[in-house]
Parts: sequence; C-alpha cells; structure tokens
Amino acid sequence: MENNFLNFKKKSETETELYIYGNIEEKTWIDDWLGTGKKKTDAFTLKDALMQVDTPNLTVRINSYGGDVAEGLAIYSLLTDFKGHLKTIVDGFACSAASVIFMAGQERVVPENGLLMIHNAWTEARGDSNKMKKVAEDLEKITQPSLNIYTSKTNLTEKEIKAKMDKEEWITSKEAYEWGFSTTQERKNTVMQAVEADFVYNLVMKNKELQKENESLIQKNNTIEIKSTDVSQEIREKVVEAIKKSLERYEEGFSTGNQDEANNSENLKPIKEDAWTSFFNTRN
Repeated sequence: MENNFLNFKKKSETETELYIYGNIEEKTWIDDWLGTGKKKTDAFTLKDALMQVDTPNLTVRINSYGGDVAEGLAIYSLLTDFKGHLKTIVDGFACSAASVIFMAGQERVVPENGLLMIHNAWTEARGDSNKMKKVAEDLEKITQPSLNIYTSKTNLTEKEIKAKMDKEEWITSKEAYEWGFSTTQERKNTVMQAVEADFVYNLVMKNKELQKENESLIQKNNTIEIKSTDVSQEIREKVVEAIKKSLERYEEGFSTGNQDEANNSENLKPIKEDAWTSFFNTRN
C-alpha cells in the first residue's frame, strides 16, 4: 500500500512485513488536503491494509517516537486480532504509543541497537484549579490501559512498571529481555562471529606449534588462510572441535534467524523536529 510511513511488503507466500515508521497520529481532511498524511501512521488506514494480508505470518518493524494514545491503543487491538503469527521488531526506537504497539507481538524482538521508552500520558491544558484537577484525573485513567498492557506481557508488577513510567524510562535490549518486554534477544550473525573468533584463538593462540609444523596455515595481511589440500588430519580435528565449542558457548539463548535489512528509503525516516510534541498527545 502507498504510504511513506505505513508500508506493507509481501515477502513470500507465508510472510508479510509491515513498517511503522514515523508518528502515530490520526489523519484528518487537512492532512489529505495538504498531503501531510503520508507522514503519519493511523489506525483507520492500518485497518483497511490489514484486511488485505493473506499470509499466516506478519512481521511489524517499528521505528517511531510515538504519538496519540487513542491511535496507539487502536493499532495494538487491530494487531492482536491478527489470526496468524505476529512478530514485532524494534528497528530503532519504539517510544511511548509505539512501545504499546510493540507489545502486540506474540514474538517481540529488541535487538542490541533498539530502545523502548515508556511514560505516562500527557497533554497541555489551561483553566482554573478545578480544570487542572480534572485533567490530572483524566490523564491517570488514560495512562491505565497502557500500564495494563505492559503488566500483562512482562514479568514486572504493575507497581514496578508504574515507577518506570513515572520517570519516563528508556529500556535497553538487555533490560527489555530481562523484564519481559521482549521475548527474544536477537543478535544478527552472533554465532558465526563467535565461531570465527574462537577459530582464530584456538588455532593461532593455543596451537602455535602447529603453525610451525604445517606450512598450510599462514598469516598474511592479518588474515588467516588454510590450504585445504595440505591441511593435516590433526588440524582438521582442531577446527571441528573449535567450532563445536563455539556453538555450544554462544548458541544458547540467541536467535540466529536471518533478517532482511529494513527499507532504508529516505521516505521512511521519522520526522524528528516535532517528535517530542507528539508523545502521547491526548488532544483536548
């Protein structure tokens, strides 16, 4: 579908990807008239697009500073109604209302480069003391659904999450996994990097005597080359042993599934100049 900040991409007969990049805001007739609607993600447009998804798997990739409470909660509800397997991934930031959307995933991933941010709903208001008291009471109620969602999906208590929302907490990949905001700590190519590191360490650092005995293992320009036709059985066994140890050490707890890189189009970059003003905008 054509929307710079709400893109669906059918990757295969079994998987569709949705990119939620940009502010979570309701679009109005003014947006349609001015053409600014393409800079927003709204529940109404998402509803129509979701009806066209015909694959059993949907991956939602998020990079957003957040936006309207109502739109965020509506998008969360729409995504949780998806009949297939729903996976949510933080490609950069999932802040405020976008973090609520992130929680819709049955499988949730905050990679090492990702951050969540949770906080209380806020707004702007003016009036007398009675008006201010009423606004404060309303904001507590408006915050509660998001608090309920975080509590239902994580291993933290409502009191613990409320404390984090009170201080507008930024949550790292490690913290997200430990506290249950994410279900997977996904690190791209971690196992292969570990195998390569242990391979070099075991064969070069621990087996210097083998370097002297076998001309097939040479070091040129800081790289290791192995001539397969000359490698002795002893070195082959060392290689297999190093790889097995690396896999056993690094594989547990990590997901190694390959992911395509997110669309890097300039049109998909969030508008930053008004990002903070859109956080949980409750609109009077």
